[in-house]
Amino acid sequence: MNAFPFKYILQRLLILLVFCGLGGCRISYKLNGAAIDYSVYKTIYVSNFPIRAALVYPPLQQTFENELLDYITRNTRLRTVDNPNSDLQLEGEITGYSLSPQAVTENAYASRTRLTIQVKIRYVDNKAEGKDIDQTFSAYRDFDSSEMLTDVQDQLCNEISKELVDLIFNATLGDW
Repeated sequence: MNAFPFKYILQRLLILLVFCGLGGCRISYKLNGAAIDYSVYKTIYVSNFPIRAALVYPPLQQTFENELLDYITRNTRLRTVDNPNSDLQLEGEITGYSLSPQAVTENAYASRTRLTIQVKIRYVDNKAEGKDIDQTFSAYRDFDSSEMLTDVQDQLCNEISKELVDLIFNATLGDW
């Protein structure tokens, strides 16, 4: 019966020794996912993202650009500059804005419609070779076909822009 307290004390002592042995190690994590060495990277250039899609919704460009800049500002200590000769560059264009029918009913009418937005980005790391990215990101939202696109367009574009920015950030500055 006395073995239990001895075993318990021995376990605690072993755990304490392990932590003491790791005292020289530092465990570090960031809640926003950014993997940036701020002693190396100080500035980022974010270009305009013009719409190059066949279907154009003009407010989308400003919505996306604002979301991207706000997200970078909130989640990093990088200073945004107007000069492409910065430590990091993020540029691109909105290449897709499309609607497609989803969930077709027995009458051959779509009960849901999908709005899809695609953004092509070019990420250039001017401080390290091999970290550049040239990739297209896509996100979508479905809405009820009985709703007019003009009634839900702003909300859907905001939601999709947030998702796209999150994907882009994780692939570039988040270094996932």
